[in-house]
Amino acid sequence: MKIGYARVSTRDQKADLQVDALKQAGCERIYQDIASGAKSARPELDKLLANVRAGDAVVIWKLDRLGRSLKHLVELVGELAERKVGLQSLNDPIDTTHAQGRLVFNLFASLAEFERELIRERTQAGLSAARARGRIGGRPKGLPAKAEATAMAAETLYREGRLSVSAIGEKLHISKSTLYSYLRHRGVKIGAYQKSARLCGARAGKYCHPW
Repeated sequence: MKIGYARVSTRDQKADLQVDALKQAGCERIYQDIASGAKSARPELDKLLANVRAGDAVVIWKLDRLGRSLKHLVELVGELAERKVGLQSLNDPIDTTHAQGRLVFNLFASLAEFERELIRERTQAGLSAARARGRIGGRPKGLPAKAEATAMAAETLYREGRLSVSAIGEKLHISKSTLYSYLRHRGVKIGAYQKSARLCGARAGKYCHPW
């Protein structure tokens, strides 16, 4: 028995072309989903998989209508093969009900495994390089060159004690939290200079040099 499966990504799209082709291919029953390619929830596909029996063939318009990814597609076809269910794609050279079709699909499966191995190798190479540079992962230590210059200016203005924290932030176009972050990065003790400036201001009516 041939069972068809059609999928469109949105409700605005129509599956008529797929459905007509599946009917012409001899499908006795057709399941239809409305779901994006990356979406995992496909209730009609789940129903199809629950109802197919050994000797059946699942027919699709194109391979990208069935699997969310090459890995997912390979897994689905593997599951169908274990249950002795074939897969036929009307617009791809795939028909696992025949030896030649199975060979082509096995090539796809090999490519998928090769891609996964490449990703693993690149990930490991990246981690090894990071460890060699003294990092385990995450954001690199230090600040970008532009931020480093701003941090130096923030330290200078803060140590001078002539401007309030808010005034320094406005002058450098940064928030208070960023200012404090830059000061800590520069090794400046927060509070000591502010306290001296407040004392001077209380005595002289304005901010003065904390030293």
